Amino acid sequence: MPVTVRADLASLPDYIAGRKVPGAVILSSNELSGPAPQSVLAAIAEAAADVNRYPAMGCDDLLDRTAEHFGVDRPRLAVGCGSVSLCQQIVQALCGEGDEVVFAWRSFEAYPIVTQIAMARGVKVPLVDHALDLEGILAAITDRTRVLFVANPNNPTGTALRTAELTSFLDRVPPDVLVVLDEAYREFVTDPDVPDGFSFLDRQNVAVLRTFSKAYALAGIRLGYLVADADIAAGVRKVGIPFSVNRIAQAAGIAAMSAQPELMARCREVIEERPRVRDALLEMGYDVPETQANFVWLPLGDRTAAFNEHCMDQKVIIRAFAGEGARATIGLPAENDAFLAAARTFAG
Repeated sequence: MPVTVRADLASLPDYIAGRKVPGAVILSSNELSGPAPQSVLAAIAEAAADVNRYPAMGCDDLLDRTAEHFGVDRPRLAVGCGSVSLCQQIVQALCGEGDEVVFAWRSFEAYPIVTQIAMARGVKVPLVDHALDLEGILAAITDRTRVLFVANPNNPTGTALRTAELTSFLDRVPPDVLVVLDEAYREFVTDPDVPDGFSFLDRQNVAVLRTFSKAYALAGIRLGYLVADADIAAGVRKVGIPFSVNRIAQAAGIAAMSAQPELMARCREVIEERPRVRDALLEMGYDVPETQANFVWLPLGDRTAAFNEHCMDQKVIIRAFAGEGARATIGLPAENDAFLAAARTFAG
């Protein structure tokens, strides 16, 4: 018999990345527009000079700096090749074959992929009014449930949970189920009633997942971090691929934390543009839920493909989810103007 791969991989969905088209306005991947700060680029160049050497496998300097910068205990930290890598490591560390991972849908598209790779079972809970249905997630928990992914703000809809509802939810999750608060867009949150996940870390079954890809302008480097109970963090580190956080990523992450004031100023520019874009779309007649992230969501349903093609014709690249809607990153003012012009002339 020939060599075969696992039969279940035939049903594994592909991860669809945002498209990149030369010369177009790229608003498809929720990246921070503009290059990384010069200090970060200098650190990358310096690290690149030693790429003939393996990186520090334990990421010691990066972990020390991350613990200091965010005020967390180092044993509670794990770093990975982007937060998506840490999502997979979480499932691998906590789940056996047939165990369940529960998440809202639509949410971050990696959740069902990393779940199936680990041979666990993904349980999707439909959104309600573009927001996470916490009561539905609670109802989906069984004795096989090991992990709940809770994206706050949610990707791709941008909707966010408030303190009271999230606290009530966590109070009712069984203590043997890990709640992963995926806060990839935390730096763009402005509503003071959207809680910082770190405030829940006194609960042993809560982990907080964040990334350097968005607000820290390192999407091309691939670096994320997890804060959790020390035993959980140790398990997540144990299943990581050796040297997956490379030398350049480690140096870039350390430099980006030192450049935080400059980067947060850029985030504030995005935040200032966000209501302008949403208000303009609402005036055009689009349904756009309130967003606490660096993107807007247009639930276009069957019109999504036509809208996407129209934007592409206007050299504006967004992220389309077939039959559901389109997500557009908040970019620089001129980039946002190009998107709004495309949206204004759409007649689908």
